[in-house]
Amino acid sequence: MNNETTTLMSLKEAMKRVDHKLQALDTQFKELDFTKDNLTQKFEHHSKTLASQAAQDEMWTAVLALKFTSMELNILYSYVTEVLICLHTRVLEKLPDLVRGLPTLASVLRRKVKNKRIKIVWESVLEEYGLQEGDITALCTFFIAHGNKAEHYAAKVRQMYIRDVTIMITNMVKNQALQDGLLRAVQIIEKGKGARSPEDQKSSLKELIPSVKN
Repeated sequence: MNNETTTLMSLKEAMKRVDHKLQALDTQFKELDFTKDNLTQKFEHHSKTLASQAAQDEMWTAVLALKFTSMELNILYSYVTEVLICLHTRVLEKLPDLVRGLPTLASVLRRKVKNKRIKIVWESVLEEYGLQEGDITALCTFFIAHGNKAEHYAAKVRQMYIRDVTIMITNMVKNQALQDGLLRAVQIIEKGKGARSPEDQKSSLKELIPSVKN
């Protein structure tokens, strides 16, 4: 074997080693890219979770900090409950075969996460009423916070106490998301979208919150 052949073989071996190293580096870079993508996704998810938690905390703080009299609180509670009842009723009208499986609005909110059909109907109902998910969060937070102590006032009773509840909300509620949700609730009910008979209203209120006072 002459020197030229030996040199050629050595060169080929060297090229193979370089190729293997390049392949190893390529694999490492792919793994690094995958790890980077995973970390980025986790960071984005964590950031969204923190932002969502912060928004929820802010909403709860705003709801619990409201300085309304008992009468004013009852009036707002009345609008909120009537809107929530309307939403639940409208969903059931669009999903008559799921009436037994969706006994409350809470069940709708819970099941829409995994059930595409319920989710589509829910989104169509929100659009129909001109509501956003943020409005629902605000209204549900208000309902949960004050549902056990507030009373439902019928429309005639509400009008006896306050002529323009929107002014009260605008002046007293500083959190923009909560203010928007409450104003939209009032607008929906006052426009007659939620008009129902007193008997139906009382029955629905008992379903929404069993301890509702008569």
